[in-house]
Amino acid sequence: MKGKRAKYLVAGVIILGALAGLVYSGMKESMVYFYTPSELTEKGEALRDKALRVGGMVEQGSVRWDAQQLLLTFALTDGRSTVPVRHRGTAPDLFKEGAGAVVEGIWAPEGYLRSSTIMAKHSEEYKAPKNPETLEAKKSLFKSLLKEEKPKP
Repeated sequence: MKGKRAKYLVAGVIILGALAGLVYSGMKESMVYFYTPSELTEKGEALRDKALRVGGMVEQGSVRWDAQQLLLTFALTDGRSTVPVRHRGTAPDLFKEGAGAVVEGIWAPEGYLRSSTIMAKHSEEYKAPKNPETLEAKKSLFKSLLKEEKPKP
């Protein structure tokens, strides 16, 4: 009985070790590190063709939109260094020049960040509307959105 029990114990340890190795390798490949534009330019060659996130401010005057190709180009800056970014697709609603953004993508050998995702940062401060809507204005809005019931004959 002791020999059979030892075999099961060894088999269990081997299976758990294999599972742990698979989990570790899967996590290692899917991890995405966060860099600033300065860090990216310093470590540029070491980060080529690796998935990463870069956070900074969208540089004023750098946003270019090509509607034909759905290509958005802009520059991210942290005040010390600037990184060019190319993104296929549309940007989030809060994306604009001078605002914060985190871009996920791959550092291309050509020297730009090939973006797959743009996450626009927004202000953490709540500002109440300057002209609060009246109750009557809200009622009329809802009336226009809801289907009017037809009078019963």
